[in-house]
Amino acid sequence: MELHVRYEGDDDPEKCSARRLAKFDDAELHRSTRSTPPGIVLNPFADRALSPADREGTGSRRDRLVALDCSWETAEREAFDLEGVHRSLPFLVAGNPVNYGTAFQLNTVEAFAGALCILGEREQAEEILDRFSWGHTFLELNEEPLGRYADCLDSTEVLAVQDDYLADEGEA
Repeated sequence: MELHVRYEGDDDPEKCSARRLAKFDDAELHRSTRSTPPGIVLNPFADRALSPADREGTGSRRDRLVALDCSWETAEREAFDLEGVHRSLPFLVAGNPVNYGTAFQLNTVEAFAGALCILGEREQAEEILDRFSWGHTFLELNEEPLGRYADCLDSTEVLAVQDDYLADEGEA
């Protein structure tokens, strides 16, 4: 799948996973919304969860993932005016050193990797995570949920699986 990033550039360049992906030609950075191509937009504020069903259909929009790379402090609903099908990622835990162990606080490469796994592109997810010393940690922390999400038929099933994890988190 093609990986595209609407790049805000407001976080630490040394820790920016999107910049590293671009450095290795794994993703393309776009400095404006207009220059960012349409696709499946990873948007934490979207009403529907990403599921394997989002890969079905025809057209390049289904073969392209788009993320917004910005600091969590500026990630607001208004920032996601990108063209495409907007989907949120279900419950996943960060494996990166900045947000390690924090649910829903993924950096850009983790968001891409999680989405790729859900969409049946596990090998590509592993390849992009190999660029980071901690990349394998993300997959290890999320092995079970990623497998379960990838086995779902649609967003409704993904949310049911997510509810299982959130219920377990609440009991812990």
